[in-house]
Amino acid sequence: MPHPLSRPFRLRAAALAVVAVLLPALLTGCGEDDRDEDLTGQQLSWEDCPAPAEAQGGGAAPSPLPGGRGKWSCATMKAPLDWDDPDGATIDLALIRARSSGSADRRIGSLIFNFGGPGLSGVHTLPAFGTQYATLRTRYDLVGFDPRGVGRSAPVLCLDDRRLDAYLQQDATPDDSAERTELMETTTEFNAACEKNSGRTLAHVRTADAARDLDLMRQVLGDDELHYFGVSYGTELGGVYAHLFPGKVGHAVFDAVVDPTQDAEQSSLGQARGFQLALGNYAEHCVSQTGPCPVGDSAQDVKDRIGRLLKDLDSRPIPGAFPRELTQTAATSGIAQALYSQELWDFLTDGLQEAYDGDGTILMLLSDALAGRDDGGGYSNIVAANVAVSCSDHRSRYTPADVERRLPRFRAASGLFGEYMAWGLVGCTDWAVPGAADHPDVSAPGAAPILVIGNTGDPATPYEGARRMVEELGEGVGVELTYEGQGHGAYTSDNRCVRDAVHGYLLDGKVPAAGTVCS
Repeated sequence: MPHPLSRPFRLRAAALAVVAVLLPALLTGCGEDDRDEDLTGQQLSWEDCPAPAEAQGGGAAPSPLPGGRGKWSCATMKAPLDWDDPDGATIDLALIRARSSGSADRRIGSLIFNFGGPGLSGVHTLPAFGTQYATLRTRYDLVGFDPRGVGRSAPVLCLDDRRLDAYLQQDATPDDSAERTELMETTTEFNAACEKNSGRTLAHVRTADAARDLDLMRQVLGDDELHYFGVSYGTELGGVYAHLFPGKVGHAVFDAVVDPTQDAEQSSLGQARGFQLALGNYAEHCVSQTGPCPVGDSAQDVKDRIGRLLKDLDSRPIPGAFPRELTQTAATSGIAQALYSQELWDFLTDGLQEAYDGDGTILMLLSDALAGRDDGGGYSNIVAANVAVSCSDHRSRYTPADVERRLPRFRAASGLFGEYMAWGLVGCTDWAVPGAADHPDVSAPGAAPILVIGNTGDPATPYEGARRMVEELGEGVGVELTYEGQGHGAYTSDNRCVRDAVHGYLLDGKVPAAGTVCS
């Protein structure tokens, strides 16, 4: 939920990545040399993985797999830049793979992951969480990829790091005409930089384009059906794939489900409610512990004190991660980051304690994690990619007057996050590419069963979205499972019931009963 990102995305402590923007080597993804190549018959060259590029998140090359049983390998796959012109220019899509750890006769195929965003690098993220999917690897090759526009896959490039620092620190909840003018000017500046640096790519990063890439990937990997695990925005990508290729859906799991019936405004309003719910759950948890809650005497007091902190920061920022200051915008996004996972609630408590004492370091580092900023000040391209995909997918374009009319509804949904989410709607103003639709079409009559998991405490993809995804997929396709828990997503919560259901389906083809509840 970082400003100006308009889609829910999943980023946890192990993936605090990174990076710089104008990387000339990454601009070489488009070429005309292979326009006559049979793309479905291409042979991938799997090699040892290099260290992730800055646009992917940076850091070290992926470690060997646990127990010395295999390693991560990387390859690039060619895909059309424009799927309406499949014989034209191509781009390179980055892939990573861990071969199945089981016997060859038990192998089902490749299980392709998308971790959301849009904008998260699968090449960077899958190894970071790879051990959590070890059971699935007994029967699948685990495959991650950078979707087009992301990481090493023809990345969308916008502002440089210094200007992005300023952009993400600006006042995202303007209180007067001068602040509104500044917000719109910086939004226009950001979007113009995207067009200048990535104009050729911007028209070809829609979710429907990525879904066609998935089907090409399925064929190149040698599978008759697509076996897929989508998280957060990855569920929307999976739903669009199922709509376009219902007969090619194999075993698929959607976790932390995006509501496919909502337009941009409804999605942002739902997130405002979701983060407010998660904040309330955090506050209740804090005051229910054996010792006193250090950031409030009651759940309401916790929320009130946070509200006062954010109001004070609007006019008086405090020292953050040197030399930057913690602004109201950075504090809001830092709090949101901590609500993505219950594992981060203790960090939120520590960050609030420090902020009340005038030190904004922890909240700023949480905010940096959400935006893909590393300790050296470099950014991954998640901000740029998120905006590019969102604005290309969603038709709506909002003016400040539109937002002001909607502010009462957003404030009613969340006193802390409502205005922040409402003003995020202007992020696609003057975007170079028209949006495709109000919301995606995920109807998939005739597709194989898809396990759809909703989490009752999910802040970024509220629980109701899972039921609506099931309804939109169509009768006999979506199978809903409810997880009564906290945080964004269910499978990585280590809940035994959820894991048993996912393993039973993906490994043995046992579809759980619709309406199963795990707590």
